[in-house]
Amino acid sequence: MPVVVVANPKGGVGKSTLSSQIAGYFATQNQRVMLGDVDRQQSCKLWLSLRPDTARPITSWELDRDNLAKPPKGTTHVVLDTPAGLHGKRLKEVLKLAHKVVVPLQPSVFDIFATKDFLDELAQSSQAARTQIGIVGMRVDERTRAAEELRSFVESTGLPVLGNLRSTQNYVQLAARGLTVFDLAPERVARDLAQWQPICDWLDQ
Repeated sequence: MPVVVVANPKGGVGKSTLSSQIAGYFATQNQRVMLGDVDRQQSCKLWLSLRPDTARPITSWELDRDNLAKPPKGTTHVVLDTPAGLHGKRLKEVLKLAHKVVVPLQPSVFDIFATKDFLDELAQSSQAARTQIGIVGMRVDERTRAAEELRSFVESTGLPVLGNLRSTQNYVQLAARGLTVFDLAPERVARDLAQWQPICDWLDQ
């Protein structure tokens, strides 16, 4: 059972957006998906409460922040949204569950520097050898100098860039309805789905 952990110690980088979209992708593949939330803000839990009955089901995974239990039987895929400031013992506990770690990263010097130490901590973890780690650029405008700086930083880490997601109101508007780009007719979000394709390919590996 794949467990995908979305993590970055920096707040406001798009962890909950990325987590809900990944869960939405798995759901459209007819998987039995659970979306766990150990963030105090409980953004993913709120998002699930907004999800319409007509959308493909995604189940909430109730987690005690001090006790990461195993997912219920019958679950095929798990996506885990994590809080800002995740490090140390708490990070190690989460990594014990993870098969893949997705790190959302915005093209900002503050986000890049805040994430560097986290990536080093991931690499030094005893779980790193069995855990795939990938980076997703969030709110990236490929034409900007900030996007170039992001590319340079990621290249220095040796980690794969799974893809870059543009800044668009689609994610904001869909989140308010408990939906993802995968829940809409493809022609309505063709540009976003094209950006997601390499990320989905990696998730399916």
